[in-house]
Amino acid sequence: MSEELRHECGIAALYWLDKPLSAPGRASQAVADGDVTPLLPGMLLDLQNRGQLAAGLSSYQPGRAQLLDTFKDVGTVAEVFRMSHPEKHRAILREYAGKAAIGHTRYATCGANDSRYAQPFERHHGRMWKWFSFAFNGNLANFAEMRDRLLGKRDYHFTLNTDTEIIMHLLAYNLRGDHAPSLPKVMTSLGRSFDGAYNIVFLDAMGRLFVARDPLGLRPLSWAVQGNLFGVASESVALSNLGFGEIQSLDPGDMAIVEDGRLRFERFAQPRKKAHCFFEWVYFSNVASTADGVSVYLTRARSGRRLAELEDQKADGDSIVVPVPDTAKAAADAFAFALGIPCVEGLIRNRYIGRTFIQPSATRGASAKSKYTALPAVLEGKRVFLIEDSIVRSTTLAALAGQILQAGRAREVHVRVACPPIVAPCFYGIDMSTLGELFAPRFLAPGYRGSPSDAMLRKMAEKLGVSSLRYLSVDDLEQCLQLPGDSLCRGCVTGKYPTRWGNRLMLHARRNHAAGKTGRTYE
Repeated sequence: MSEELRHECGIAALYWLDKPLSAPGRASQAVADGDVTPLLPGMLLDLQNRGQLAAGLSSYQPGRAQLLDTFKDVGTVAEVFRMSHPEKHRAILREYAGKAAIGHTRYATCGANDSRYAQPFERHHGRMWKWFSFAFNGNLANFAEMRDRLLGKRDYHFTLNTDTEIIMHLLAYNLRGDHAPSLPKVMTSLGRSFDGAYNIVFLDAMGRLFVARDPLGLRPLSWAVQGNLFGVASESVALSNLGFGEIQSLDPGDMAIVEDGRLRFERFAQPRKKAHCFFEWVYFSNVASTADGVSVYLTRARSGRRLAELEDQKADGDSIVVPVPDTAKAAADAFAFALGIPCVEGLIRNRYIGRTFIQPSATRGASAKSKYTALPAVLEGKRVFLIEDSIVRSTTLAALAGQILQAGRAREVHVRVACPPIVAPCFYGIDMSTLGELFAPRFLAPGYRGSPSDAMLRKMAEKLGVSSLRYLSVDDLEQCLQLPGDSLCRGCVTGKYPTRWGNRLMLHARRNHAAGKTGRTYE
């Protein structure tokens, strides 16, 4: 994607069970003396695409003074865990050795960029079931309402501006009492309060662990067992690279629980119509992952083939296909193969340039020019089909197209987008901006139903400075994912959301936009 979005976060968990549940394999054989902690940083590296701002882990080890202990900091996984310094890295792993561990890698969809916001969050207490740590992936659309409700109670105070802190307070409240409550009961209570996307992994000082996925299944969550080793991760690739086989998706509304060293599954929320975030397949998830039984790579390849079926520009001997690195490559390869023209790397990405999405729009385009290098030897005189996975603000894509035409000396640029137009914000954990910042809504006529007209596309192409532009339609997207439309969250491409608070926030966003307000606060 030419213009990066703030990703959601990634979570992971490992537990050495008291008894094996299957034959041992590469993953379980990598565990020495029941200590799972050395495996966790590698899993988090495989989830680094979901968050590069901070990382951390909490481990449980019976007999240790700190039964539950947490290590976290701002930085990439390699930086936080000192992976370039073997002695320091090994020292961290020794200090936080444990039979169970949970981990997190963070991007900031809300809250400041400092170590206080790094996860897991740990809450100390003398009662072991009230001493817990947890990590969270997603975004609660009703965060402001829950915060205000808690602040309305006696003597509540918050120090952080994040829904993770709200979850910590609600967990603590539901763990109150003189006896340890059942974990399904705790999660059922939380689920009644939450509106939005959430995957939660929880570990306490009694050695109890649970992992819960919201009843809509907005964010992916995979699990597997091998020998004594139970593993969970936001993406399947983190488990498969560790050596797990038979990786499964946790069903929406279900929780996996480890208690007394034994694994079981329970439902904490009644089944609802699923609303998987389609953007997981389009952009966020690792191309090697499988989410809810659907391959990310094959989905992107199908989107490229569908774009080729819709193509009305005749390919000639000077036509080439160029992907925007890296998430559009599978679509570009399939598009090129279907049309019988070369797919080449006409753009080289400089991986050491800072993230452009956090910069103001006035400087974002200039940053894009240093982030990508156009290759005149490949592009000069060519009709370029530039394949992009999605367009959000368009500032950097316009700069990139100009770079291909000017520095690369291409003859024409035809932009093809393996996604429908982004017409609305996301309230479930993707930083999709406000209505006023989005590119597509400025050009969409009343009555738009998921596929822009030729007149709209011509105006968009003119604004981008390219010869033509085409998107997939909402219907095309569903066919490429091979999932029914009613099992997907399509809020950002339709303006209609799967939860009450999503639709409520969209109403506020429209009102703010009409009033000329540009902030991100809707409540």
